[in-house]
Amino acid sequence: MQTTSAVQAMAWQWVCDRQDLIANSGVVVWFDGAQVALFYLPEAGEGGVLHAIDNHDPQSGANVIGRGIVGYLQGELVVAAPLYKQHYCFSDGRCLESPQEKIRVWPVRLAGDGVEIGVV
Repeated sequence: MQTTSAVQAMAWQWVCDRQDLIANSGVVVWFDGAQVALFYLPEAGEGGVLHAIDNHDPQSGANVIGRGIVGYLQGELVVAAPLYKQHYCFSDGRCLESPQEKIRVWPVRLAGDGVEIGVV
């Protein structure tokens, strides 16, 4: 987890408008050479509104994570990959079924009418 000062010092890049997001669903954007799935979860509570996670499913090899189903499993907010149903944590990208397997997550924020991903 990053500290507040680290997040404030980070460079941010606009990727889409807030109106492009769909509540409780994924939208895929192109960022830094990768497909990134953005999940807008307005009912997820403090710190749970927006998540950015790799759209590439390592099990199937397909870019489908943005079409996954969001929910809670083992106390974690996760997305279920649509093809083989592995569950990836939004917090750190780890797979609950295979903890050694991870997909990338990015810092993301709403900035006025825009969505920005942190450049690390």
